[in-house]
Amino acid sequence: MVMPRRPLVLGLLPASLGLPLAEAQAQAGPIPGRHYAVRNAPAQAPSDPTRIDVVEFFWYGCPHCYVFEPVIEQWAKQLAADVNFRRVHVQFRANMKGHQRMFFALEALGLEPQVRPAIFAAMHRQGQMLDDLESQARFLAMAGVDSAKYQAAWKSMGVATRCLQADRLAEAYDIDGVPSIGIAGRFLTSPSMQNTAEGLPEPELGRRAVQVADYLLQRQRTAR
Repeated sequence: MVMPRRPLVLGLLPASLGLPLAEAQAQAGPIPGRHYAVRNAPAQAPSDPTRIDVVEFFWYGCPHCYVFEPVIEQWAKQLAADVNFRRVHVQFRANMKGHQRMFFALEALGLEPQVRPAIFAAMHRQGQMLDDLESQARFLAMAGVDSAKYQAAWKSMGVATRCLQADRLAEAYDIDGVPSIGIAGRFLTSPSMQNTAEGLPEPELGRRAVQVADYLLQRQRTAR
C-alpha cells in the first residue's frame, strides 16, 4: 500500500500480476519491475559516503506509513554497520509542507525519533491535523519540546534547505507514493510493490518490502 502523489486513488494500487514474493525468491530472487524498481538517484548520504545510503520516504499523515512504521523501525535497528539509514519526509501537496517542515525542525533539534510515535498517534488515532506551526508548537510542547526552540528551528534557513534537499531527492528517486525505501540511489522498493494476487494484509506487505530491501542491500555490497 502507498499514499500516492495524486489523491484520486487514495492509497490503493492495482495488484501486481507477478509471482508471489516467496515463489519469486525461491526461483531467482525478487523481480525488477515487480518487487523493486531500478533508479539513478544520488547514491550516498552527504554525512558518510563510505556506507550504503538507505532512505525511507514517508509522510506523517500517510495511513500506510503509520502501519509500516513498526516494521521498518524494527528492521532499521538490525541493519549492519555498513548501512546509513535515514528518513526523508516528502511533500507532494500543499497540506504536506507543514508536516515536512515539522519533521526537519524536530530533526534539527535532535528530537524527531522521540516524538514520532506521539505525532503518528495524534494524527491517526486522534484525528489531529498538525499542519501549521501554531498547532504543532502547542502539541509538541505537551510532548516536552521547547516551543521557542521549535519555532525558531521551523523558521530557520537550515530547515528550509533540508526541505528543498528532500524534494530534490524524492524527485531523483521518482517517488510517486509512500512509504518507499530507496537504496544507494540504485533501487526503490515499497510495500505496494509486494501487493500480489495473494491479498496479503498491509503489515505482511511491509515485511516483504524489507526482505526485498535486504536482497537489494546484498546486491549493492557485491557491486562495490
